[in-house]
Amino acid sequence: MDILKQYLPLCGLQNNPLMLPRSVDFFKQNLLFYFVVEYFMQVNMTDDPVEAFTEVSMALLLSLIFIGVMLFLNRTLYAYIQVTTAIIFCANIVAVFVVPVMIWLTVSEDALSYYLLSLLLFWNYALVTHIIRQVLSINIFASLVLSLFYFVATYLGAFALGQLL
Repeated sequence: MDILKQYLPLCGLQNNPLMLPRSVDFFKQNLLFYFVVEYFMQVNMTDDPVEAFTEVSMALLLSLIFIGVMLFLNRTLYAYIQVTTAIIFCANIVAVFVVPVMIWLTVSEDALSYYLLSLLLFWNYALVTHIIRQVLSINIFASLVLSLFYFVATYLGAFALGQLL
């Protein structure tokens, strides 16, 4: 519970992920939670459990690879557990809010639900941008671009690979 309190300020665009504790167990718990929630949302969108499993698995794998390559090129691979945990933890916190909005959107298709979903996705983008900026010590524009590459490589890459299979 203590480690959760240390990672939570990241969701408010505070803290540097490099200063957070390294915990492989917390990393694994976040990976599992991330996979379950993403799988739930993907099944809701595609209605095919096998396709959803494949796409979520590929998205997670691409995310782990992207973070690893980014840190390797920056010569900060030693921080892989903290950075990956930070990004996935923030995605999990956002997902806790996204799931009810997705249910609301699916049931009612209210315009407000689309606006709220857009706001939550922007929050996730801002969180990844903050983490990348802190870890790589780069300016905001470069971290915005790198975050965009992260989301394109992870989600569109998984979608494209899923279409090929």
